[in-house]
Amino acid sequence: MARRTSLDGSGGRTIALWGRRVPVLVPAGIVALAVAWLGIVYFAEPWGTSLLPSGMDARCYWAPDLANPYLHSNWTDQIAYPYSPAFLQILQPIRLLPWPVFMAIWAALLMAAMVYLTGPRLIFLGLAFFGLIEIWGGNIEMLVALAIVLGFRWPATWSFVLLTKITPGIGLLWFAVRREWRSLAIALGATAAVVAVSAAIQPAAWGRWVEVLQANAGKNGTWAAVPIPFVIRLPFALVLVVWGARTNHRWTVPVSSMLALPALWYGGLSIMIATLPLLGARSWGDLSRVADQARTDLEASVIGARLPWRRRRTAEPIAHPD
Repeated sequence: MARRTSLDGSGGRTIALWGRRVPVLVPAGIVALAVAWLGIVYFAEPWGTSLLPSGMDARCYWAPDLANPYLHSNWTDQIAYPYSPAFLQILQPIRLLPWPVFMAIWAALLMAAMVYLTGPRLIFLGLAFFGLIEIWGGNIEMLVALAIVLGFRWPATWSFVLLTKITPGIGLLWFAVRREWRSLAIALGATAAVVAVSAAIQPAAWGRWVEVLQANAGKNGTWAAVPIPFVIRLPFALVLVVWGARTNHRWTVPVSSMLALPALWYGGLSIMIATLPLLGARSWGDLSRVADQARTDLEASVIGARLPWRRRRTAEPIAHPD
């Protein structure tokens, strides 16, 4: 049981909990997740009739008929399903459950993905940085972020990105720029294998998905999206991931993938939570050190940019009177 709080070596408060000392933010974050999960489950039924309906996006994965998944496929529709048939097939076991039960399981999965990215000490940061909005709505950005992070070790996880949001797959340029051909081949090969199996089960659905992608191409999001068109965001995403690959900055991959979302819904900003494990930030102290290092690197870059001018000035001969 909890006893008393004290300060740990980094200045953060800890609490005695079941014979161990843990940071106060850990149990507090778990409680916040539990409260959020209960709220999501409560407001998921009846769907759309409350002031705070949950699972608006998750409904898009639960409602479609597997035999005709693209009956509603315009991504601005309320229950549009624009992803590949493979994603719907994989979810089929839990799609058979009643809607509130499906939403309870789905929210728990998204929360687990977020906690993996934030670590137990930064749960509040994840929730505040669009994580709660994203999980409440039930979209897949948390899983996209998780796939990107895991993709550095297991490149096959990129198949999830390519078979759902697609364009955030621009992050694969990391492997191409660095000539990590084996990792790139694994990512693309795993995707091809999933497509082959799925297409063998539902070949007609894959042909329909291609038509859906063509119909949705060039469409922007609704009021719930950042009003910056894809064609403007894409060049920045390309430059950032190439620079990151050349300078060994892994955090640029999820940021680039986020910028390359087909429509940058506000919940999509939560993909940047994936930068935390890639920066080695697992606590508020780590975040402070990351910020200090970033400031030092920026100052060094500015000084480095000025040095050539300074060298030219000091190299000029000093004029002496005759």
